[in-house]
Formats: sequence, C-alpha cells, structure tokens
Amino acid sequence: MSGLFSADAWQTVWTYRATFLHGLGNTVELAIVALLLSLVLGMLFGLLSTSGKKPLTAIARIYVELIQNTPLLLQMCFLYYLLAFSGNSIGILPTGMIALGVYHGAYMSEVIRAGIQAVPKGQSEAAQAQGFGYLGRMYYIILPQSIKIILPPMVNQVVNLIKNTSCLYIVGGSDLISVTYNFVTGSTTGGAYAPAYLVSGLLFFVICFPLSTLASLWETSLKKREAQSTKAAAR
Repeated sequence: MSGLFSADAWQTVWTYRATFLHGLGNTVELAIVALLLSLVLGMLFGLLSTSGKKPLTAIARIYVELIQNTPLLLQMCFLYYLLAFSGNSIGILPTGMIALGVYHGAYMSEVIRAGIQAVPKGQSEAAQAQGFGYLGRMYYIILPQSIKIILPPMVNQVVNLIKNTSCLYIVGGSDLISVTYNFVTGSTTGGAYAPAYLVSGLLFFVICFPLSTLASLWETSLKKREAQSTKAAAR
C-alpha cells in the first residue's frame, strides 16, 4: 500500500484530505505568529546593535550569537520541557510559535542591522545635525532607505521560517509534518507513506516557492536599479 503508484494509498490520502488541510492550517497559523514575533525581536535587536552604545550592542550580540549558534531543535525542546516541568506548559503550538519567533528573530536582527549599516553614515550624521534623535533618525531617514535592502533577505527568512515549522514534530506538534507522520503510522490510515509525504511536500512547495521566487526577483530588480543609478551618476 505504501508505493507511490498504489491506487489504494492515494485513495486513503484523498479520503483523509481534511487531515492534511488541518495540518497545513496549523502550520500557516504557527508561521504567521512566529513571523510577527521574529519581526518585533529583529527590529528591537537590530536597533540595539546599531545604537552605537556598547552595552546595548553587547546585549544584541549575545542574543544573536547564542541563538544562531545553537540548533533550533535544541531550543524548541529546551523551551517545551522547561515549561512542562515547571508546571507552566502553554501547549505545543504556542511553544513552537515562541521558539520559532525567537530563533528567526536573531536572523531578522542581522538582516535589519545589515540594512541599516548599508545606508551611508553621512545620512545619519546629517540628520543628527538637524536635531533628530536616534529613533527619529531611524524612523524618518535610515529605515525608509534601508527597506529596499532589507526586504529580499527578509522574505528568504520567511521561507526558512515556514520550512522550520516542521521542527515542531520533535515534541509531537500538530503541524503539517507531524500530522503526516501520525497519518502514515496510524492504525487505520497507516501505510500510505509515499503519497502522504509527497502531498505534504507539495503543500510546502506551494507556499514557499512563490515567496522564494519573489525574493529572487526583488533582489535582481534591486541590483538592476543600483546599476542604472551608478551609470546615471557616472554620466
């Protein structure tokens, strides 16, 4: 029954299609909440790392280095069991949202830091001379100019975040991968391995491919604009 060309396996997957859609819905919900959290953390620590104040920069670097240099699976298990054994369990899905948000927040922070630092320093100095404070410089001068630099790699991070929702499987989540695993090992649905995992992979592809394509097109467009601006300035 497990073969890719097994009619019975495909029929089983089709009969229980609502199971896969339920897992997909949980994955999308997980990704959206984790993305919002990662954006908040990314902006916060991105601003701290470019504040020019050593204590704040050190806090940002500790967060980024600690998160980026430890596996997401480890962080997710640590958070889940920490909450469970402390008697403050919030459920698997919310735990996954927090773990993913914190993990990708570190990468978002680096994307935002790089975008801010790509803006010529003279822009910030000129704004400061006009009486703008740090937040004012960022809001009115620096961030609007860095958006075009930040967005393409940020979209790539969104794609990575969506794919990393599969890590929730390690603690028995209800995301798409977890649901697929439960399906192929279930007493009444087990056996349809190839069709089930193929459908799961296709669902991820349908979500991630348009986003990764958008990021590539965005980056190509940005490079063309920069090349045109350079040629225009040279004339």
